[in-house]
Amino acid sequence: MNRTLVIGDIHGGLRALHQIMERANITTNDTLIFLGDYVDGWSQSPQVLDFLIDLGTKQNCIFIRGNHDELLLDWLLGNFENFDESMWFKHGGEATVIAYSKVSDITKKKHIAFLKSLQNYYLDEQNRLFIHAGFTNMNGVTYEYFPKLFYWDRTLWETALALDKNLDQDSLYYPRRLNLYHEIYIGHTPVTKIEQLIPIQKACVWNVDTGAAFYGCLSIMDVDTKEFWQSEPLTNLYPTEKGRN
Repeated sequence: MNRTLVIGDIHGGLRALHQIMERANITTNDTLIFLGDYVDGWSQSPQVLDFLIDLGTKQNCIFIRGNHDELLLDWLLGNFENFDESMWFKHGGEATVIAYSKVSDITKKKHIAFLKSLQNYYLDEQNRLFIHAGFTNMNGVTYEYFPKLFYWDRTLWETALALDKNLDQDSLYYPRRLNLYHEIYIGHTPVTKIEQLIPIQKACVWNVDTGAAFYGCLSIMDVDTKEFWQSEPLTNLYPTEKGRN
C-alpha cells in the first residue's frame, strides 16, 4: 500500500517523531511530506535533522522549509543581518544553540546543506498544496512576490478560520486564495491557539501543527483517508524541559 502522509511541526522533538512513525506503521512504500519547523523548542534539534537526512536516503520524502529552519540556517552561517538572536532564543532557539554545542563541524556542514535544500512548497498532481505557513498572492504560490511569506504568513489560516461557512464558493466575496487549490496543508500556527489538539480543517485548509512545540502532540496524517496518528504530549516525552512553553 502506497500512502502519502503529511507531518506537522516537530520542533526538536525526536522522541515524538519516532512515536508517530511507529504508530502509523510507516514503511518505505510511503511518501512522507514534512511541513517544516524541524528545530527549536525541545533538546534534540540536531538529532531530528540527522534522522531526516538519513530517512531521505531510504524512501520518498519531501521536506518543506519552515521559518525556524531558516533561522537556524542563518545562525549556522553567521548571517546576523536582520537577525534578532534574543527573540530567536525566546522562541526555542536557546535549546537549539545549547544542543549544537555538542555537534561536530562536519555534522553542521551536513545540516547546512540539508537546510539549504528545503523546498518552499510542494504542489502534487491532485492540486494539493503543501506549505509551511501560507501565501498572499491571490493568483497562487507561483506569483508570490515575497517568498519568505511561504514560511511566515498567518493570514491564509486566519482567513480560513474567519470564513463564513454559509458563503458559497462561487460568491464574489469568497476568498480567492481558498479556491485555487483542492486542498492546502499547513503548519506554523498551532491549533492549540484555538483550543484544539488534532488536525483541523477550515475551508480547504488543513492545519497539521498540533502544538508539538508546546503542550500538544506531534501529528501525522494520511492525506487521502484523513486518518491520523499522534504522539504523546511533548511535555510527557521531555518532562525536564520547557519546550517553547
